[in-house]
Amino acid sequence: MVPFAIVLLALPVALFVYAYAGYPALLKVLGWFRPPVRRRGDPSEWPGITITLPVYNEELAIEGALDSLLRLDYPTDRRHILVISDASTDRTDEIVLGYADRGVQLLRLPRRSGKTAAENAAAPHLRGEIVVNTDATIRIRPQALKALIRVFQDPTVGVASGRDVSVGDLAHEDTRGESGYVGYEMWVRGLETRVGGIIGASGCFFATRKELHDTLFPEALSRDFASALIAREHGFRAVSVEDAVCLVPRTASLRREYRRKIRTMARGLDTLYYKRRLLDPIRYGGFALKLFSHKLCRWLVPITLPLAGLGLVLLALAYPLAWAAVLAVGLLTLLGTLVMRWSETRVLPSPLATFGFLFSSNLAGLLAWGKALRGERNPIWEPTRRTV
Repeated sequence: MVPFAIVLLALPVALFVYAYAGYPALLKVLGWFRPPVRRRGDPSEWPGITITLPVYNEELAIEGALDSLLRLDYPTDRRHILVISDASTDRTDEIVLGYADRGVQLLRLPRRSGKTAAENAAAPHLRGEIVVNTDATIRIRPQALKALIRVFQDPTVGVASGRDVSVGDLAHEDTRGESGYVGYEMWVRGLETRVGGIIGASGCFFATRKELHDTLFPEALSRDFASALIAREHGFRAVSVEDAVCLVPRTASLRREYRRKIRTMARGLDTLYYKRRLLDPIRYGGFALKLFSHKLCRWLVPITLPLAGLGLVLLALAYPLAWAAVLAVGLLTLLGTLVMRWSETRVLPSPLATFGFLFSSNLAGLLAWGKALRGERNPIWEPTRRTV
């Protein structure tokens, strides 16, 4: 019984250490044997692009989003902005129509169908060679669009992902852990780019070749994650672009971030299952290893935590002193639950906020597994409301 208990305890630890430390270390070593990523100059002619902006009831953010997009450094005659309104019920559509004379097109869906359905519906309206996907509540730095498009001069690149920078203020200290995690994720994507490419793009700001825009992509799945997988299936690679910076406001509270993580991870698990053949190392080699290490290993950590709890109880049956550890885990679980509640009404000290972020992230992961295994599908997306 004791050896079995130790295995159960060690499983989430081993997965966590490999996914968050061992895998980046392996990428770092492999990167030593690869040439640096070459920076390219401007093309002789910038390609035509369509910037797609799916929205639902964004009357508070849409004007600022459109003004920001129109200020981006890119030839206006090569840029088309398409706002897809997912049957918004507020003033979003009215505000967008006010920008019609500035090259902004509104496509309104007759009924609410979700973000991926909105992106699918955009297909007949796309112009140019590149499709840029973004969000109403983020802000793209003026030079970032050219940086993102510039990499498509490399014929092997099918998808280019921007670099998220999480921003916030002290009024929402409880979500500071989000900023650290985003920074870490961008660092890993940089390492992956050095050794061939990334396995998922940033949903806030990424671009894909028009021919890779799958118009029949299932509505309940995540297009940003799948974009890199689709590119690999067609012989292209996806890269992270260091200079393509977009500013992503942190979510307003720990509880909102928790709900967002449940939704995005459940969609991610469904997307991975849909594209599971890319986990075949015989056919897809290093890409399959990256996909397994970066996504699946991370996502397995939360679902193995209950097994670790079982292992701890089994260990306590053999060694009574281990009941102290069982009690400590119970108290930490209670504390995590209280922190999530407190975060709605007060500013938390940094250590408590970090603990709350880690606790809520793992709890969200566990619940996301439950949704995925039960076959629950959620194509209707609730946009993350961020302060911009």
